[in-house]
Amino acid sequence: MKQHFKIPAPEIKRRINSIQEKLQKNEIHGLLIVQRVDLFYFSGTAQNGYLYIPAEGEPLLFIKKYMPRALEESSVREIIEIRSVKDIPVLMSDFYGKLPSVLGFEFDVIPVREFNFYRKLFPNQDCVDASPLIHKVRMIKSEWEIEQMEKTAELTRQTFEYMRTHIRPGYTEMEFAGMFETFSRKLGHGAKLRSRDYQTEAYPWHILSGKNGGLVGVLDSPASGEGTSAAFPCGGGSKELAPNEPIMIDFGSVLNGYHMDETRMFAIDTMPPDAMKACQATIEIHNEVLNHVEPGVSVGELFQLSVTKAESLGYAEQFLGPPGYKVAFIGHGIGVELVEPPFIAAGKKDRLAPGMTFALEPKMVFENKFSAGIESVFLVTEKGYRLITKVPAEIFVC
Repeated sequence: MKQHFKIPAPEIKRRINSIQEKLQKNEIHGLLIVQRVDLFYFSGTAQNGYLYIPAEGEPLLFIKKYMPRALEESSVREIIEIRSVKDIPVLMSDFYGKLPSVLGFEFDVIPVREFNFYRKLFPNQDCVDASPLIHKVRMIKSEWEIEQMEKTAELTRQTFEYMRTHIRPGYTEMEFAGMFETFSRKLGHGAKLRSRDYQTEAYPWHILSGKNGGLVGVLDSPASGEGTSAAFPCGGGSKELAPNEPIMIDFGSVLNGYHMDETRMFAIDTMPPDAMKACQATIEIHNEVLNHVEPGVSVGELFQLSVTKAESLGYAEQFLGPPGYKVAFIGHGIGVELVEPPFIAAGKKDRLAPGMTFALEPKMVFENKFSAGIESVFLVTEKGYRLITKVPAEIFVC
């Protein structure tokens, strides 16, 4: 098998050490990783398996299928092939001499039925939630991780350039979405965007043109768009792109497991003056928030700053959605999942720290008329921020 990508062994070791420190501090004796993204993050492979991380000592990677690929992809030293998950407790006991008395799980993603199965599998263990500890490890990115996100950002930059040079009237939203997704797939786009919320079906074709941009709907986002049907009522739909209307393209991308989430406004021929003014206002809000990014600032402060700026520009009614349907965030963490903690949201008290990465997305909805917005990904640095996004913060009139 030709290996194109592998998480370096020192990177995996750093992650294991970091979660072990947190397990010890919280008196959790071990952690059983079940969810696939967390498995990839801590072991380097997303094969069908489970990773046990003790508070101290070597982790054990149990692979149900497919062992040859797991051996090639993962740098975890102890990898054991299993026929059934029911074998895990005995194998753990044999390897460590005992089972942990307090065992952590990912409560935020494990279905109830599956969790009840694990409780029966470990009847004498105190099963506790270790999800917050996993989030704390993952929200601080290493230099290697930033390099991966920069590679994804380059893929996205090229895709937005493709959009700029190929957008035409007459294509339906979904037709044009298929074109730019095909282009990005040729560059390595991994197609499947990872989302931790079991109800969220992340997709890369959030293209809202003209009045479709003013459609509020199912998404926890200012505008949902038309979608393909009542069964999938969000994103691009059957409306044709037309000259002289605002077109929002919110493009999610993933390369080697690392995501980017970026939005830019387009228009064919000309942008209507009221839409142009609104688009420029969202860029002003975007830049105002970035100018206040530094370690120690609370995410709630940044959210309130964006609301105050929108009010000063005269867009209090439209900012973050129409009255009665406003969302309560302007940004979210991003990494091996499209949406991760922490959130730049109302009332949140998390404080910025170097290594955090965020997608910042101030948006407006003019109900049943159009949307305006921008979204960029930035890194919190020791003294402020650095944009990972490589797409210019511009309005593209083509």
